[in-house]
Amino acid sequence: MTQSITLPLWLVVLLVAFATLATLDYMIRPGLRWVLRRRVQRVLEDLESRFQIRGRPFKLTKRQVLIDRLLYDREVMVAAEQHAKKQQMRSEEVLDRVRRYASEIVPAFNAYFYFRLGYGIARWIARSLYRVRLGLSDEGGLANIDQDSTVVFVINHRSNMDYVLVSYLVAEKAVLSYAVGEWARIFPLESLIRSMGAYFVRRRSRNDLYRKVLQRYVQMATEEGVTQAVFPEGGLSRDGSLREPKLGLLDYMLRDFDPDGERDLAFVPVALNYDRVLEDRTLLLDLDPGGDRKKGLAAAHTTGRFVTRQLQLMMLARWHRFGYACVNFGSPVFAKAYLAERGLDLRSMEKQERFARVGELADHLMGEIGRIVPVTPVALVATVLLREPDRSISDLELKAEVQELIERLAAGGNHVYVPRHDREYAIDVGLRMLVLRRVVERDEEELLTVVPRELPLLRYYANSIAHLQSG
Repeated sequence: MTQSITLPLWLVVLLVAFATLATLDYMIRPGLRWVLRRRVQRVLEDLESRFQIRGRPFKLTKRQVLIDRLLYDREVMVAAEQHAKKQQMRSEEVLDRVRRYASEIVPAFNAYFYFRLGYGIARWIARSLYRVRLGLSDEGGLANIDQDSTVVFVINHRSNMDYVLVSYLVAEKAVLSYAVGEWARIFPLESLIRSMGAYFVRRRSRNDLYRKVLQRYVQMATEEGVTQAVFPEGGLSRDGSLREPKLGLLDYMLRDFDPDGERDLAFVPVALNYDRVLEDRTLLLDLDPGGDRKKGLAAAHTTGRFVTRQLQLMMLARWHRFGYACVNFGSPVFAKAYLAERGLDLRSMEKQERFARVGELADHLMGEIGRIVPVTPVALVATVLLREPDRSISDLELKAEVQELIERLAAGGNHVYVPRHDREYAIDVGLRMLVLRRVVERDEEELLTVVPRELPLLRYYANSIAHLQSG
């Protein structure tokens, strides 16, 4: 028993490594999990006491449980069986495909990450790039939303910054679950977005089985009261104007909605506008079939040059934030009241008729969004300059015409954001942004002229409020 045993060095190293892994697995890892759970619980308790945010059980359920729930959902299983017969596939293969779809869609929400890290990142990014302002909020209408209702923020889509901006502004009221396009499915962005509660959507997919899995996830989340945020336009505005709404996600939420059920569905219109949209020039390229749209490494190179230029300006103390980013929250539209006024029950309708009715609601929501779009300084100046883009105009003439435009918009009940309550300052801010971007130039006589090649960009910003002047 006391004899010595000689072992090769590689075997000793291997045994030590296995012993270390076993110690981590059976002793340290459970402790780390306990610490993390305690921190998450403290976050949730803090939220409920300070902000009255309720952690919905569905959103806090383990991700694998939600995936299994989708996998064995009755409607999904029927769709899988039909898909197997149609495609002449084995049931096991189809179920594996459903599992992949569910794993792709279902988020991995982490309350600690969302509120302790995600909120701070969103706040820092938004306030570093813009002067963020909440222009309008129907506090009375929002207060009338029943605590058990499912709240859906319905938002116009101008920039990928929309996700960051809205999440930051509502973080003290609600935890948002976004539908995010395939653009975000890259490492490490995918894991970051999942942990923030977003779910991924293949927007152009025509696969019936995939769409059934997505439909059932959205319906489960809606039935469980998860607060959601959707962009009914289905993508970023290419020309600055509001787009026609897409009906997919709204139809999923409403097709099984019970007008007499316990839980209401409250749609909250949200309208955003920016003095500068980061992707504006790229978006405008989509309108020009012959445009030189860069992809891959060329696109990365262009982005790198932009970032480098901004850093250079910062080092020279010549950098300015990208103007104002303003958000307005309108009055909620309650599904029960909307359907009751029209005597509708979407559950009993055929697909074509149901789509027509959902389309009417989508148009109504887009109308509410359009009605509260913030009027920002750059949009005001761009609108006036486009009246006669070939002329030269003095500062005084420009300010007089912008002042008249502000009066007309305000008289029509529109929400003009005037920073510091100083109209002259607002005009100066809008003009400065356009001059810095070389969209507008000053000649030797200090007259302002529009650079001809920048007319599409100027029109892009004017289009954001063009609908407010057509009435």
